[in-house]
Amino acid sequence: MSDKSSLHTLLVGIDAACDRVLEPLFEADEIPTLESIYREGTSGPLESQIPPWTASAWPSLYTGMNPGKHGVYGFLSFDGYDWDVVNATDVHERTLWELLDRHEITSAVVNVPVTHPPREFDGALIPGYTAPEDPDCHPAGLLEDVREAIGEYRVYPNEDAADLGQAYTDCVRMRGEAFRYLADEYEPEFGFVEFQATDSIFHERPDDDAAIRSIYREVDQQLAEILETTEPANVIVASDHGMGPYDGLEFRVNDYLREEGFVTTASGGRGMPNWATVRDGNLKEGDDTTRHEAGVAERAMATAAGFGLTSQRIGAALERLGLDEFVESHAPTGMVNAGATQVDFPDSTAYVRSRIELGVRMNLEGREPDGVVPPDAYEEVRTRLIDALRSVRTPEGEPVFEAVRPREEYFHGPESEDAVDIVTVPADFEHFLSATLRDEQFGPPSEPWNHKLEGTVAARGDEIEPTAGVGDAHLFDIAPTVLSTFGIPFDQRMDGTPLPCVDAAGTEQYPRFDRTQSVETADDDVEKRLADLGYLE
Repeated sequence: MSDKSSLHTLLVGIDAACDRVLEPLFEADEIPTLESIYREGTSGPLESQIPPWTASAWPSLYTGMNPGKHGVYGFLSFDGYDWDVVNATDVHERTLWELLDRHEITSAVVNVPVTHPPREFDGALIPGYTAPEDPDCHPAGLLEDVREAIGEYRVYPNEDAADLGQAYTDCVRMRGEAFRYLADEYEPEFGFVEFQATDSIFHERPDDDAAIRSIYREVDQQLAEILETTEPANVIVASDHGMGPYDGLEFRVNDYLREEGFVTTASGGRGMPNWATVRDGNLKEGDDTTRHEAGVAERAMATAAGFGLTSQRIGAALERLGLDEFVESHAPTGMVNAGATQVDFPDSTAYVRSRIELGVRMNLEGREPDGVVPPDAYEEVRTRLIDALRSVRTPEGEPVFEAVRPREEYFHGPESEDAVDIVTVPADFEHFLSATLRDEQFGPPSEPWNHKLEGTVAARGDEIEPTAGVGDAHLFDIAPTVLSTFGIPFDQRMDGTPLPCVDAAGTEQYPRFDRTQSVETADDDVEKRLADLGYLE
């Protein structure tokens, strides 16, 4: 380790990185710093979890535990039929830096998702995704210090920028500059910096090769400067999932469940609103997710829907005329939703409440506010649902799902009750699952590129033995691997184990994290950002 730096292990998170994305950049010699870690150390595929989405996967990576233990299943948390965007109070297990704090090791953490509001530990933290644009940091006042030292610092790219690709690149630069500032000021032994733009650009502009390459070149430049100034003894690169084209179909699960008699719908403004109301700032007030003052246009649409002229039927007619994309880009979401057929959650047997949960939630008596499935009928109804979903075929006769299984095959732990009851994994992650009602079960994918199960991991350093390799690396293995580079036992409740390339220091029974009171995110800009990226339909 360098005499001028305290940094022992650096964890670099690159959202959505995978061989499909990295290999062309390696071949073009566009990211030499990253390539050197892969070439000089050890690397391989990193299997993500189910569901392989940012808000759930990063907590799994930094706790080493499945969502059934840490409690985050997607971008939304649910209280009955009400919802909020997840935040750090929804993570019910200790993070890597909190475990290190127990061993008197200081950390610096920059831009890691679902870390706002930050909890107390020895070190510094600037939150990432799901935080507001001006987040609380740890220690208090840190964000002002960072901005004074490096200039502008944003959590999210400037959406008003003339060049969105440059706005993403600017955010990457800010991550590197902020981390180097914290490394100099706090002299951490552990560092964790995450780059989110490598994922977001694929949701916004998957065909913009120039922007993608520019973002990755900036990631490489920032990493080079971090390594030069901090000279960590070990560096580990990991992604939360992969990214790739969806060459199949969009399957609207709630439309299918309606056909099968499990979903009940309502029109004319009744029923639970589509989450995409956030796109126009039509957000919940306080705890009531359904309260919104409708305008004249929305009331007119709701009245029309009550007579059967729903947004879905209007949309189908516009599609036949070739006007659907124009109207979609100009019509306020609130007006469209007011005239839409909506899932009536309280009156339904089962439904998809959020597509990225990858599953179906049952409306169970005693668990949901207006549950209709008696507890003694739970297994019988769930078995019928599983059998029905396993039978679904595309119009070409191919299975839609690779797996349809009870939740306990994927989730175990004290937070499992918050999970979907049935997990639905699309075949090869080629099909796009949607919770929206379109009056047709199949259509083209709403996003041509989206998340894949296979990410990537690479490691190099004093505690890394390259010849041992990474084995069958899993997302849950990253936290115990980092702890092993410090010679610290990992929590025996973790679902992962150290990668073969490090010497494990055994396990320890850490006391379970004392849950803090959950607080609302309730931030309009955060919710709008998630909706714009397609995470909220």
